[in-house]
Amino acid sequence: MDFELTSNSAQETIEIGRRIGAQLKGGEIIGLIGPLGSGKTCLIKGIAAGLGAEQSGSTVNSPTFVIVNEYAARLPGPEFVEGSIYHIDAYRLNSIAEFEMIGFDDYCRGDSVVLIEWADRVEPALKGLNWVRIELSHLGPNQRALHITNAPEQLKSV
Repeated sequence: MDFELTSNSAQETIEIGRRIGAQLKGGEIIGLIGPLGSGKTCLIKGIAAGLGAEQSGSTVNSPTFVIVNEYAARLPGPEFVEGSIYHIDAYRLNSIAEFEMIGFDDYCRGDSVVLIEWADRVEPALKGLNWVRIELSHLGPNQRALHITNAPEQLKSV
């Protein structure tokens, strides 16, 4: 399923992310693509909040220099279960081999959600995987367009 959303502020982008995160079940891979300042990190802050990262005391920030941050998550099921959010920043990676060496395959589990900023830099490594692509673009100083491709059915209510 593909759809588009518009955000009019950074706070609204975070709220869209919160609604997305609240719908995730675990096992999802979400790649974010867009130029600097397009809202990728704001959206991830919201997704992490929707998955309960704030309740665990996790502070979400861009892992530009460490490449991967891990946050605790609460994934829905018959009861909420503890899981992990892996927030990967591929901006400084120079090759697909570097991406694979950070242990990407190990992060892709049913009890985790993987969020990749600058996913276009590692897109060949995602080929064959069922991943959600979110492309963000500037519409104005504060307004952003979010084009979501390959979204699972539960995200249609976002």
